[in-house]
Amino acid sequence: MKRIGVLTSGGDAPGMNAALRAVVRVAIYKGLKVSGIRRGYQGLIEGDIFEMDVSSVGDIIQRGGTILQSARCLEFKKDEGIKRGVEVLKMFNIDGLVVIGGDGSFMGAKRLSDAGIPTIGIPGTIDNDLAYTDYTVGFDTAINTVVNAVGNIRDTSSSHQRASIIEVMGRSCGDIALYSGIAGGAETIIVPEIDFTYDDICKKLIQGQNRGKVHSIILLAEGVGKPYEFAEAIKNKTGIDVRVSVIGYLQRGGSPTAFDRILASKFGSKAVELLIEGKKSRALGTNGNKVFDMDITEAITMKKEMDHCMYDLADMLSI
Repeated sequence: MKRIGVLTSGGDAPGMNAALRAVVRVAIYKGLKVSGIRRGYQGLIEGDIFEMDVSSVGDIIQRGGTILQSARCLEFKKDEGIKRGVEVLKMFNIDGLVVIGGDGSFMGAKRLSDAGIPTIGIPGTIDNDLAYTDYTVGFDTAINTVVNAVGNIRDTSSSHQRASIIEVMGRSCGDIALYSGIAGGAETIIVPEIDFTYDDICKKLIQGQNRGKVHSIILLAEGVGKPYEFAEAIKNKTGIDVRVSVIGYLQRGGSPTAFDRILASKFGSKAVELLIEGKKSRALGTNGNKVFDMDITEAITMKKEMDHCMYDLADMLSI
């Protein structure tokens, strides 16, 4: 292993730059050369590759997004795209690759490994939707962003005696809504994994109103339904004024938290070590305070389960 490549793929997440910084600096410290690949797999098949040094990753640990940029690449889902990627990596004398991204990015990494290019996957996605790891890079920053938004919206909701529906990201995984809902003191949390009824939501709103609450916060994961339809249904049933706030891409940006910076740095260092050891097709994860690696195929096929204890806690705290 003389030269490694690194790319960021899929949706950006705060902390990707911290992971990139760790990959580059640890690799150089250990005597390797590093090639940066711009725009993910799209940049790979186009040969958008450049030499990276220590200065290339200076002053980026605190920056959100990814300096390597990212892109979706449908071509890479086909055999021709994988073949082209392997050819380009060999053309640039890249012996191994670190991929920072989510499950789709990991699938590309697996196929490259199957084609003879050792790859290591670093989980970078705000959704925290990879089942094999406790946390993904970017998740902690995203929930802190949501918690700050919830606090701001609660202020105006209290002033006008309203209920507020706050839509957060999470099409198939409700972790952002669940964690930020507990931390932000939401009265109701609606996630894709748990069934709900409008009657249950409305009952809780009315009970809160009857005991003197002047506001209510409803956290809605985007995968459940359309927030304005929720607002209309609740208003028709209760008569309570309901407003909608869609946080959207605010969750993707911003300076990463200390937790995400440290986690990303650990992942980046471990990825380089695994490539030096001759490992391939591995995904990095965290369990407790420990970083571990496992087969990438096993990692992306594990089914994500909702933490029902956390959900029950949220329900008890919102009475």
